[in-house]
Amino acid sequence: MALKSTIFKAHVGIADIDHGYYADHALTLARHPSETDERMMVRLVALALQAHRLQDDCGGDGTLSFGAGLSNPDDPDVILRDFTGAARLWVEVGQPDDKLLAKACGKADAVAVYVYSSAAEVWWRGIEGKLARLDKLSVWRIAPDAAQALAALAERSMQLQATIQEGLLSLGSERGNVDIECQRWK
Repeated sequence: MALKSTIFKAHVGIADIDHGYYADHALTLARHPSETDERMMVRLVALALQAHRLQDDCGGDGTLSFGAGLSNPDDPDVILRDFTGAARLWVEVGQPDDKLLAKACGKADAVAVYVYSSAAEVWWRGIEGKLARLDKLSVWRIAPDAAQALAALAERSMQLQATIQEGLLSLGSERGNVDIECQRWK
């Protein structure tokens, strides 16, 4: 018998001062049995960092949601669709291979990858040349210590506040606060 995903609920207030985006998001995260709290929270951070695109790319008429992620490798971790159903943004978390990213670039207007583990530099050195031709792709690095600190904020029912100012994301709850500055690799 297969293990089922664990359901987490998150209410995230996003104040993205850099992009003039302010909204509350009620989110449901299904954490795959093989997924860690750290990875799940990085998915949530990726969604918060890209939420402004609901307004910027879709004029507020779109949906930003979590994909099947680990449950279905052909699905993104986060997806932004406009009112027609077209994929405007595809987000992957972790260290995906170049074939998956090339395929994602063919399916969406933009693709973003958020890497966070201590092995990310090794992955990047091995794949950077293969990704150079993918103009739609951006790659962001979250420091491993910041990603690990995110796991402490994870709980089945979360009330979070995300503030983005001058490229710095501050994510906080009653459990504490984590500051994340993403470094752009591509």
